Amino acid sequence: MIEVSAPGKLFIAGEYAVVEPGYPAVLIAVDRFVTVTLAAAATGTGRLISDQFGHLPVLWRRDGDRLVIDRDQRPFDYVLSAIRVVEAFAVDSGRPLAFYDLTIRSELDDRSGRKFGLGSSAAVTVATVTALDRFYGLGLDELSRLKLALLATIGVNPLASGGDVAASLYGGWIAFSSPDREWVLDHHARSGVSSVVAADWPGLSIRRLSPLSGGRLVVGWTGEPASTAQLVDGIQQRKRRVDTHYEQFLGDSRACVDALVEAFDSDDLAGAQAQLHRARRLLVRLGVSMGMSIETPELTLLCDSAEYVGAAAKSSGAGGGDCGIVLADEATDLDPMFRRWELGDIRRLSLHVHGGAEPETTA
Repeated sequence: MIEVSAPGKLFIAGEYAVVEPGYPAVLIAVDRFVTVTLAAAATGTGRLISDQFGHLPVLWRRDGDRLVIDRDQRPFDYVLSAIRVVEAFAVDSGRPLAFYDLTIRSELDDRSGRKFGLGSSAAVTVATVTALDRFYGLGLDELSRLKLALLATIGVNPLASGGDVAASLYGGWIAFSSPDREWVLDHHARSGVSSVVAADWPGLSIRRLSPLSGGRLVVGWTGEPASTAQLVDGIQQRKRRVDTHYEQFLGDSRACVDALVEAFDSDDLAGAQAQLHRARRLLVRLGVSMGMSIETPELTLLCDSAEYVGAAAKSSGAGGGDCGIVLADEATDLDPMFRRWELGDIRRLSLHVHGGAEPETTA
């Protein structure tokens, strides 16, 4: 039996711009996980089981090398896409395909099933890719697993930046820029999965960042789940309007994230806070110019409460609900902020940065 856990994520800065190839973002992995357990099947069918979608198993079989599911099961799209991509790589590597049962457990939602916006799709994709890498004995390095997970993700959502996938795979604080997805898909279609994994991907870069000394990261949840895909698609549809100043937003976002990375490299907490303030203003202006609600009233309360006590705060990810993040000095008294959050029904999440070590067991 193989068991792999992959952490959730939060965006720190660079949202929306990171969807464009080569534009940077900073993210973290958080210490809540999706766990995938994989065990060889005794029969000529496999099963997919998830606590997120009911416990009745979904049966799958094969038509040659093609995985076939007996009925439409959209919640498993990312899992199925990851299986198809990794198994295509396994076939290229001369591995015989097998049947297995795959069980998924998630800590990324609350008890009622509402999502916190911590990247459950990315985490389950990363965990599935890693489990199958071990099951088939492929011996893939981090970058190869990242490329396979990105291929699986793009196959389901062509607009995905992949930053959440990278954060889930690498852990800790990371700087990331997204690949040219059209190039990736074209190369994949022309040359196959092994060739595209071996290639250099235009625009793709990732590196780990060292945490800031004396910094404290706090996460608040507004209780409003948001659809990242719908919000990103809305920006993409509106961006060519002249009055949105989208190109200026892209340049400003790049400069902001680059300065944030420099602050991390210099261990400059105040400099990092200044860039979070800047990133918040950029997202608010983007939302206004696009006629979209990126920073909702709840997120405004969350952020203004943090700024009131001298911390920096902004929405995390696509906004429209979900989470906000606060970067404070360890010496800052955050109790007044927490009292305002409580009055505004904002829930403080017990989250910490997951440092990059993969919790895993193989039995």
